[in-house]
Amino acid sequence: MSSQETHEKKNYVVTSVSVVADDKDSQIESPYSEESQSKGFFQAFLDGFKPLDIGEIDPNLTDVERANLISARASLKRGLKNRHLQMIAIGGSIGTGLFVGAGSALAKGGPAALIIAWVLTGSMMYCTVQALGELSVLFPVAGSFTQFNTRFISPAWGFCMAWNYALGWLITLPLELVSASITIDYWNSEINSAAWVTIFYVVIVGINVFGVRGYGEAEFIFSALKVLAVVGYIILGIVINCGGGPKGGYIGGRFWSDPGAFSHGFKGVCSVFVTSAFSFGGTELVGLAAAETENPRKSLPTATKQVFWRITLFYIISLTLIGVNVPYNDPRLLGNSGAAASPFVLSIQNAGIKGLPSVMNAVIMIAVCSVANSSVYAASRTIAALSNQGFAPKLLGYIDREGRPLGGIAVSLTVGLLCYLSAYKNHSQVFDWMLSISGLSSIISWGSINACHLRFRRALSVQGRTTDEVPFTAQTGIYGSIFGVLLNCLILAAQFWVALFPAGKPASAESFFKVYLCVPVLIVFYFGWMLYKKNYTFFIKYSNIDLDTGRRVLDVEALKQEIAEEKAFIASKPFYYRVYKFWC
Repeated sequence: MSSQETHEKKNYVVTSVSVVADDKDSQIESPYSEESQSKGFFQAFLDGFKPLDIGEIDPNLTDVERANLISARASLKRGLKNRHLQMIAIGGSIGTGLFVGAGSALAKGGPAALIIAWVLTGSMMYCTVQALGELSVLFPVAGSFTQFNTRFISPAWGFCMAWNYALGWLITLPLELVSASITIDYWNSEINSAAWVTIFYVVIVGINVFGVRGYGEAEFIFSALKVLAVVGYIILGIVINCGGGPKGGYIGGRFWSDPGAFSHGFKGVCSVFVTSAFSFGGTELVGLAAAETENPRKSLPTATKQVFWRITLFYIISLTLIGVNVPYNDPRLLGNSGAAASPFVLSIQNAGIKGLPSVMNAVIMIAVCSVANSSVYAASRTIAALSNQGFAPKLLGYIDREGRPLGGIAVSLTVGLLCYLSAYKNHSQVFDWMLSISGLSSIISWGSINACHLRFRRALSVQGRTTDEVPFTAQTGIYGSIFGVLLNCLILAAQFWVALFPAGKPASAESFFKVYLCVPVLIVFYFGWMLYKKNYTFFIKYSNIDLDTGRRVLDVEALKQEIAEEKAFIASKPFYYRVYKFWC
């Protein structure tokens, strides 16, 4: 194909998208509009499930151009407001990884390992979310960063990463529903867990019937409660450490010397990284929500900056208090499940405070429901993006007039029925193997996001363009993305070592694959797609990377002027205001 033809095809793609991106009339018309209401509420409700028409697609486009165009046209409803996105950014990923998983991490690595692992992983996550924010503000397309892999790296890698991310969230739903039922056992263990699983499952289904609006409101409430709980514990943890509990004396840093700061030495530190990564899972949902945000250029940059405060205030401070208030050799950390193994609950119990352990258990249950709700949201959008890119059956890409990816929601909720395996006596074995398929999926996805950002910046340079046309640039720049790629690779290497030679346990094939099964599965996906499509492209050439399709704003000159005016306005303000805008 000649360069002339390639240029014409790219122009066609940009022109096609500009209609979708800029024409307000092309936005999804809600069946609950005034006109639709004249038909009656029930008819309007039914109309909302009719398919969304994305128009005709030029058959001459390449696979990558076709994927970019469909992702841009498959408009999800922009129902997330700024307050939703901010709260999702602040408290969206606070869940069982922090409230419960920190207990096993403390036992495996010790209090110093907690701080080291969470600081390094948190720093990497901040760089990752900044890189994701830059790409998502520029290309707020359906599927967001899962589609970036196809655009900036290769179709084979896009297929591999999208299914990696989808499988991670598909398996999360049944796991979290079972976890929710386990939290109830803290109060009442006599009722069959299947009954509680059913209740939680119905609640999740009900939330997702309302689409992104239901997800946004539910997450706003869930996140607000989790944030209040963590802030409350930070205050309480300081009081407990100073001896303010009914049974407590002054603790200080006693547990850092007896039993010590580290458990199992360097291998113990490496063992903690997978838990810290799990606790940050869901942070990237800010980028996934870009296509359903009213004004991503305004709200996404602020949301990505909030990640710094969440990491610093909610994770580092609370985990520091956990490390000084609970000794790592407490047998309850590994001998129990659910709230009974939560170091938050144990520290309150050790201080002799009545009633508050039940409050923390309720918070843990809310956190579990929040993660389950997010899993349906993330999995359904990713599956829709898979279908749009031709990586899954066309039916799974069904998006209705209310912007709900019904095909993806149906798949997610169907897989969620595996939660009833909790009634099976060996269900823990089943769930362990399910988790192994996606255990490292978040780490691999984060590394890929940073790689996409690096390739995007390089493509800009090769094509003679600059970041002046980018609405939001990552504060950490390309060096943050380089750090993100390197640290994710180091975490994967550390996990490989720990999987081969687990701390305090004999080496076995079973223990290895329970930790590392995700990697061979992804290798099969990657090369399987190459062989099936007979497309052996490992990397798209920088000169051929599409930098236009899917932009919500295509008037580059107007955008540059707007950005310049905003910078001039901030520069004219006092120092404290400039500092505030930089961090918030």
